[in-house]
Amino acid sequence: MPTTIVIGASRGIGFELAKQLREEREHRVIATTRKPCAELSALDLDVVENVDVTRDDSIAALAETLKERKLSGMIVAAGVLESSSLDEPNFDAIRRQLEVNSIGPLRVIAALRHLVRDGGKIAIITSRMGSLADNTSGGSYGYRMSKCAVNMVGVSLARDLEPRGIAVGLFHPGYVRTEMTGGHGNLDPDESARLLLDRYEDLGDASGVFWHADGEELPW
Repeated sequence: MPTTIVIGASRGIGFELAKQLREEREHRVIATTRKPCAELSALDLDVVENVDVTRDDSIAALAETLKERKLSGMIVAAGVLESSSLDEPNFDAIRRQLEVNSIGPLRVIAALRHLVRDGGKIAIITSRMGSLADNTSGGSYGYRMSKCAVNMVGVSLARDLEPRGIAVGLFHPGYVRTEMTGGHGNLDPDESARLLLDRYEDLGDASGVFWHADGEELPW
């Protein structure tokens, strides 16, 4: 039975990914949260609390906790969305999004990559809003910048982890009705998670790919 860790599993898409990996895909699941989550703790998962992707000491503690585990794969779903427009450029919000959405995944993967078996898989939940070619509406400076940056993280990881046969995928979940989007969207978290896990299983020999949850290859 494969063992997969989901980083950022307390709500929304991350919660559904952890739940479905366990209940529908029959994985052993390690789920991390920044704060306690009763709903997650009620599932048949190993839950690790107080994991903050913006803190070196927190991720070092996670690595120490898991040092005896061997992972088949890792999905980094932690993320934050804050508004920042040209008229109101909230630079503090931009920095927070870069720290969580861009540096956070690199911090986690750098610390835990040695626990992932050769031939394993790593997925980063990104967004098509990080695509340069697909940006036709502007705005959303912090979020777009952070997702563009994490896409570069993913491609570099794909190159660096290639000798170990570890495939890295960058997945856009779609426009999902979550707390992050204020409940707006065109699909629910469980629908998005199911599609994302299909893409995760499809990684195979592919690496450094930027895919929509529905399987479309997205432009950089």
